[in-house]
Amino acid sequence: MNTVIEAINQRRSIRSYEAKPVPRKTLDAVLAAGNEAPSAMNSQPWRFVVIEDGDAKRKLLNAALPQAKKITEGVKEVDPERYEMMKKRYAELPDPVYYSAPAVVFVIGIGRYAAHSCPLACENMMLAAHALGLGSCWVGFGSMVTEDAEARKLLDLKDDETIFGPILLGYRKGEAPKRPAKKEPKVTWI
Repeated sequence: MNTVIEAINQRRSIRSYEAKPVPRKTLDAVLAAGNEAPSAMNSQPWRFVVIEDGDAKRKLLNAALPQAKKITEGVKEVDPERYEMMKKRYAELPDPVYYSAPAVVFVIGIGRYAAHSCPLACENMMLAAHALGLGSCWVGFGSMVTEDAEARKLLDLKDDETIFGPILLGYRKGEAPKRPAKKEPKVTWI
């Protein structure tokens, strides 16, 4: 099978990481893959902030967790099973947002083409991470730090910038999750 198709089919969202740092050379390769993503008008409307420092990760967790919990409450009526799973995760894990990943990459988009382009950089990074033997996970809750002045300062986040990601990176702890059942794609042939 083609190695790119194989990486797409085998990549999983990893939410449990070994407490082992990722070598800078490996992180650089993942970031380079993100930078190679296609972008509207070849604009590359992104910048990357890599968080490895434990204190910085705690500050970001403290900024994101209240927002994540607030949104979780909205799931209670719509999807009670998912709500209970999320509440259990909040109670049991020391870091239920960034999952104690050794590296967290914030993809920060700038300008009019960011919404079209930055998700492509995120996907490139996750596929590169898989190909390099790392686990990865895109965590939307992890981007919910924009209301916190300290988090904004840490990320040097400007008013006209948006967070896409963040992408968690690290060595998987334990078995990879089973492949979730996928729906058949909705395709119209004309």
